[in-house]
Amino acid sequence: MDLISEAFNRYCEAHTTKESEALQKLNRYTNANVLQPRMLSGHLQGRFLSMISNMMKPAQILEIGTYTGYSAICLAEGLSENGKLVTIDVNAELEQVVRSHIALAGMEHKIQFIIGDAYQVIRTLPQTWDLVFIDADKPSYAKYFDLIIDRLRPGGCIIADNVLWSGKVLNPADLAKDKDTQALDAFNKKIQADPRVENMLLPLRDGLMLIRKNA
Repeated sequence: MDLISEAFNRYCEAHTTKESEALQKLNRYTNANVLQPRMLSGHLQGRFLSMISNMMKPAQILEIGTYTGYSAICLAEGLSENGKLVTIDVNAELEQVVRSHIALAGMEHKIQFIIGDAYQVIRTLPQTWDLVFIDADKPSYAKYFDLIIDRLRPGGCIIADNVLWSGKVLNPADLAKDKDTQALDAFNKKIQADPRVENMLLPLRDGLMLIRKNA
């Protein structure tokens, strides 16, 4: 998944603000006890998400895809006073893990965790969003974008994870046969062609598409 060498990654992490104790515990727990721990945002990407959130000071954050809650906690660190983060995931099996670590981080009053089909849940929510993080089923990225773009405030941002898909978006064999790779490549092209936004694809970890809605 990581597109830079392990040595470079260690150097970057060594020169990046450390995780909180609560995030360190969640990182260790996920890697030791949960399937597919590489889905965790982790130290470097987590600090990036926190940095973006702290620079924006959003009042309303939406996260599509919770996993064990690491990225939600990172994003919530930058919320404005009385701000709220809504995170949605279809996997009820991790509910206790998510809720317990949100509590450990002292974020119960800032993070609302909803279990359900994100596409359906979002349609019931009244908020206008300042910041959105998409890290869910890859074939639905374009659908999620279309659902939320009109409810993203001007100047608001969307961050989409895994858009380089371990480099598969550059592999003709994967582009020919793998549906997730095809979906992510189509999503990247869709964002690049959308005049409503400006965007930057960052080769951080597995690729982050940073999207800012024009004023």
